[in-house]
Amino acid sequence: MLIPVLLFIVGLLCLIKGGDWFVDGATGIARRFHVPELLIGATVVSIGTTLPEVMVSTTSALTGHGEIAYGNAIGSVICNSALIAAITIAVRPGKVDPKSLRTPVAFFFVAAAFYAGVAYTTGSFTRPVGLILLAMFVAYIVCNVLAMKNTPAPEEEEQAEEGPFAKELGLLVIGAVLIAVGADLLVDNGTLIAQALGVPESVIALTFVALGTSLPELVTAITSLAKGHGALSLGNVIGANVFNLVLVSGPTASCTLAWGTAHKQNMIIFHEDTRSYFHDEFLSTEG
Repeated sequence: MLIPVLLFIVGLLCLIKGGDWFVDGATGIARRFHVPELLIGATVVSIGTTLPEVMVSTTSALTGHGEIAYGNAIGSVICNSALIAAITIAVRPGKVDPKSLRTPVAFFFVAAAFYAGVAYTTGSFTRPVGLILLAMFVAYIVCNVLAMKNTPAPEEEEQAEEGPFAKELGLLVIGAVLIAVGADLLVDNGTLIAQALGVPESVIALTFVALGTSLPELVTAITSLAKGHGALSLGNVIGANVFNLVLVSGPTASCTLAWGTAHKQNMIIFHEDTRSYFHDEFLSTEG
């Protein structure tokens, strides 16, 4: 019990320090290239916070659990929009540049419409669909890079002191790694502690597992707000939603067969197991 508690504390410290360095590196890069923080949050920061979900979803797809990957993507979008964006706006309301929001928001609605259309019309995510989603990801990055070149940063950001680029990039990378490691330690050992205290598995699944997939975005949002970078937090939420739809689901669909096929097989197995169970129960009562 002592080791899980210590690892839980280590994970929490990694999250706090990783979020601090990650935001410092991102804002430093934004100042250096005179790019609005919202666009940096919607691209560089979002990729960093979404990478754990990409790895989990791709691994799930390769092991034949594609439905977990799609559920992870949709659940993350809901959590980002309903929880993290709400915290960002409630704690630090303010104006944002409409031009900076235009590209990320447009891509999010296009990706969401395509995602929902495929899900409700075909009921499956095939390899061509995955390739289309990955193409959307490439187009999103290209459009944001062009937007960064054409959108100057506010004057106060241009006049801010710049540090060494290698240091800013290092803070960004090390911060992202610490956030991923900290989230993993926090969730795994938090689950062990909860099990030792007799907490039901259903409660654990609804808390630690759900929190684990959104911890990187949540930590980045809280750190950004604490440092006065609300635009970075909002951009991270929007960008993470886009990446969950195109970058998380794209490789998943490319690495696995149709979700509908997997879902249908699971339902068949479920019905067969249920029928077998009731048949055995009937025979036992007859005996």
